[in-house]
Amino acid sequence: MTAGLFDLRGKVAVVSGAASGMGRASALALAAHGATVVMLDRDVEGMARTGAAIAAAGGVAHAREHDVSSVAAAEALFAWIDAGPGRVDFLANIAGEGTLGDPRTISPAEIRRVLENLVVGRFALCQEAGKRMLAAGRGSIVNTGSLASVTGLGRGHIAYSMAMGAVVQMTRELSTEWAGGGVRVNAILPAQVMNPSLEKRIAADPRMERKWLSGIPAGRLGRPEDIQGLVVFLASDSSSWITGALIPMDGGNLAMNAGGSRGFADPLS
Repeated sequence: MTAGLFDLRGKVAVVSGAASGMGRASALALAAHGATVVMLDRDVEGMARTGAAIAAAGGVAHAREHDVSSVAAAEALFAWIDAGPGRVDFLANIAGEGTLGDPRTISPAEIRRVLENLVVGRFALCQEAGKRMLAAGRGSIVNTGSLASVTGLGRGHIAYSMAMGAVVQMTRELSTEWAGGGVRVNAILPAQVMNPSLEKRIAADPRMERKWLSGIPAGRLGRPEDIQGLVVFLASDSSSWITGALIPMDGGNLAMNAGGSRGFADPLS
């Protein structure tokens, strides 16, 4: 366990999507710095693997099967937290599925489903956590957005980008509403981070990876572990005067002009 500036001992962190990807990486990092982690996911076996890794390193984690689109599930989760751990200090909203669809043909039902997964369910978790954090006078919430929160991606991302835009505004509004009560709300905006979905898309069309890399000055796609330092920082008291921030995690993608290049010697330039 790590003491000092990023010490999370005695804190309870709730992490959605803890079975894999950025959620798993976040849960491992928070536990390594001393937090008790409440893991949320539909993938019970994946959570068990994350929990086993945390326990093997001397940490503490609880697994809760959870549907991130469900308001009732959020209410039940925090009733369990009240009766068990008894507090919540940090919430990381990471899980949530989007869908690809042509704007000419995508149905309102598909749009609604994405909004429920990425906005409504996340708001329910923010609301339940926020009420308890405000009562305690302290707490931190991180919503994982996307570069699609602030830029257009095209390629059928209409539903996902609409939802991610809402996540950014939810973050800004909650940070404004709750800062005076000691509760911070920030967002992390990743570019393409490798996960099974991206791997399938690259396998289906290898040109896609080259397209993505052409816009990332750092020269590689993201890895789930790239989120770990940010999550620990935002969960800790070392970020106590940071709220309402939208933090790109993108290898320089957002900073780069669409007509820019990564350097004269770079074959992708």
